[in-house]
Amino acid sequence: MPETTLADLAHEIRSKNAGPFWVTMELFMRDTDGYRIAADPGFLNEGTIARLYDVDETTVSLYRIPSLNVVKISFPRPVSQGSLRDRDMHAGQHHVPLAVLPVQAG
Repeated sequence: MPETTLADLAHEIRSKNAGPFWVTMELFMRDTDGYRIAADPGFLNEGTIARLYDVDETTVSLYRIPSLNVVKISFPRPVSQGSLRDRDMHAGQHHVPLAVLPVQAG
């Protein structure tokens, strides 16, 4: 049986620019059970994001919004938007490692 991922529990997971130097990702969870998993600091925290995206843990910001079943994450872009080494100008693909992150079975 395939592993359950964050994407399986979410209505939508997306990433986008938050200016030329930052990426923001949003997890819109389907229900409170999925939100409880995504918002659990023992599962999803600054260290998890730092490992997934190879960024400094101290630069990661997480915002948990229980009334909306949303977790929002921001961190510095690896290269500034539009620079010669920028391979995703709109940061539209940055969410993929987060979306495929396996979750522990209930």
